[in-house]
Amino acid sequence: MNNIKPWLSAMRLRTLPLSVSGIIIGTCLAAYNGKFNVFVFILALLTTVSLQILSNLANDYGDGIKGTDNEDRVGPQRAIQSGEITPEQMFEAIKKNILIVIALTISLVYVAFGHMYFLYALLIIFLGGLSIYAAINYTMGDSPYGYRALGDVFVFIFFGFISVLGTYLLNVKAIDHIVFLPAATLGLLSVAVLNLNNMRDLEADEKVGKITLAVKLGKQKAKKYHYFLIVGAMFSAILFSILYYVEPYNFIFLLSFIPLVIHLKKIKKAEVPDDFDSQLKVLALTTFMFSILLGVGYLLY
Repeated sequence: MNNIKPWLSAMRLRTLPLSVSGIIIGTCLAAYNGKFNVFVFILALLTTVSLQILSNLANDYGDGIKGTDNEDRVGPQRAIQSGEITPEQMFEAIKKNILIVIALTISLVYVAFGHMYFLYALLIIFLGGLSIYAAINYTMGDSPYGYRALGDVFVFIFFGFISVLGTYLLNVKAIDHIVFLPAATLGLLSVAVLNLNNMRDLEADEKVGKITLAVKLGKQKAKKYHYFLIVGAMFSAILFSILYYVEPYNFIFLLSFIPLVIHLKKIKKAEVPDDFDSQLKVLALTTFMFSILLGVGYLLY
């Protein structure tokens, strides 16, 4: 059991609800249009969870060997930083995880498309390869994009558009305009989670040369950027439900705005790293809550 604990910690299971939010939205919108495959849903969840775990292990490895994770870091101690897992062990786990993601992606494509829709199948496999690249190269390699203030762009694309549109495509075998605003909303909320993490680590990252967008902006401008992300997501969600209104249930997601408004008030007062760290779980779970409510709101009719 003692050998399992550091690996569970390195996998950072608390990040998994956020990673599957796009699967939930994409699946619910597909089901609203009469297309739902339970096996596609399960495999999509497993693939996304595996990708998130791969990303978490790669981040631990990249930040660990670069010395970014040190005594200045706030939040849970990383596995390599603590010495409970060696860099060599972590690198082996990353390689095995890549094989798992590849196997799940191929299985997902076969279950969704079978021997048909060859171009769609190739597109999903290509996106799967891009997702593996993005998961690994956030902190690993000689020039990781997470150290060049590009993390926000990648999170918006992969957690928002690729997650939602990809899931919808797997079920419906087509891309529909109905998914774009929900994908943008989820992308903005996911970037907000990353920005919150980067605001927490701003001073520590700056010391070791990890240039995140929060480091570039500075604390006060990073806060304003955070407000823009949250308010922008709220506006996008409302616009979506006005444009695609069917039933009053479509607006049930507004319940998730209550913790979002409270969150913004907390961030306005936040000054020290612990203030930002305490809001990470709140924002991640609120985003997960939003995805469920938005999806369910279009199934209750």
